[in-house]
Amino acid sequence: MDLPTLLQQYGHADGIWDEMYDHQQIREQYSKVYSALQQFDAGSLLQKDRLASELFMNQGITFTVYSDDAGIERIFPFDIIPRIITGREWAHIELGIQQRLKALNLFLKDIYNEQQILKDGIVPASLIASCPHYTREVFGIKVPHDIYVHISGIDLIRGQDGLFYVLEDNLRTPSGVSYMLENREVTKRIFPELLASNHVRRVSNYPLLLHEILLQMGPAQISDPRVVLLTPGIYNSAYYEHTFLARQMGITLVEGRDLVVNNHKVYMKTTEGMEQVHVIYRRIDDEFLDPLVFRPDSALGIPGLMSAYRMGNVAIVNAVGNGVADDKAVYAYVPAMIRYYLNEEPILPNVPTYELSNREAREYVFDNYEQMVIKRTNQSGGYGMVMGNKVSPEEWAKAKTAIEAEPRSFIAQPIIKLSTVPCFIDGTFQARHVDLRPYALCGPDGVKIVPGGLTRVALRKDSLIVNSSQGGGSKDTWIID
Repeated sequence: MDLPTLLQQYGHADGIWDEMYDHQQIREQYSKVYSALQQFDAGSLLQKDRLASELFMNQGITFTVYSDDAGIERIFPFDIIPRIITGREWAHIELGIQQRLKALNLFLKDIYNEQQILKDGIVPASLIASCPHYTREVFGIKVPHDIYVHISGIDLIRGQDGLFYVLEDNLRTPSGVSYMLENREVTKRIFPELLASNHVRRVSNYPLLLHEILLQMGPAQISDPRVVLLTPGIYNSAYYEHTFLARQMGITLVEGRDLVVNNHKVYMKTTEGMEQVHVIYRRIDDEFLDPLVFRPDSALGIPGLMSAYRMGNVAIVNAVGNGVADDKAVYAYVPAMIRYYLNEEPILPNVPTYELSNREAREYVFDNYEQMVIKRTNQSGGYGMVMGNKVSPEEWAKAKTAIEAEPRSFIAQPIIKLSTVPCFIDGTFQARHVDLRPYALCGPDGVKIVPGGLTRVALRKDSLIVNSSQGGGSKDTWIID
């Protein structure tokens, strides 16, 4: 079958926003790519698909699935057809993310100092008190430039109405940016002419922007601060990304055993002796950072690190304690934070969210669970989710019992049919659901966002779960004017 026929048979569902088709017509932003694809035959595209897989394999671009007995290392699935977003749509996304991060940074500063938002009743004090990621050990610590969220990956979805919604705020140790960068490099190899002819905005300067912000977090009196990337080690699911970013920025990749604290200062062991470290870009969760303060059984962290942090002798990026702001129950209050701190209306709306600690909300969700997705407030990766339209009666009874036992640990949201994009799967073009994770960097000069992000794809037919650990993949994201 020739390629034009395959494209014509592209099966997008009614009632779902498809990003390539609009009422049986190609959307303008996809027109050049659609025309170019028709110049290839199906065999040529299959060859490009194989080449992309080989490039990922040769580069060692992997992620880890701990629960799979067949082996934990996986090549990250990549779809060769780019996801295209217009410059006008991107400008709206950019403004919305900048606004949201300003408010979240102000919230974190407030919640670990004066707590005025609690006193004014905007956010319930009981919600924060019951949050497992509210870190009392950092209360009162002054962070450089009052920036808590230096690096974020804000998950966006496009609903049936074509509008973008914020699904989740990732403010602790967001991952995936290396895949965004590697996706673009692979696309350059397989579709070089397409990239040039569409004037796609570049994402390759992300490591440079990140490095600049890390340097700016160092003490003002130090002209050339020492920056390191702290990794849990080779068995971490994002270890490839840790090595990739350290190499791209030209900074040292370290594990906890490579660092030591002396006189409230952090030092790195080198062949030339101890060298003071001023900024730590950490990819370790809070509870493992310092066994003297958090988990005493942690072998990943550095004893005494929190004392150096409290004294202001080392900056930690992202700040310790950010988990309180991306708790899924606290997420419901971000629009209120924007109004409270900025006196503005939210540019990017939240997905409607029901806190199951609220009895009325809980009863409503129980009565309408088939239209809901139930999520644990402090789990990620697609784990701990219950899709109400697919759950069996036995599974729902089990989930309901868990919710009733610990309602603060759950939220519910209406099931939103994510937008679809064309994917080249098994030699045919098929519609698959996607989300978008743009990466934003907060520094003294404001919020900077590289134009694009990681588009995650639910590669299984009709699935809405895009996480790589749940069978998802990714594709290159193009912002074009």
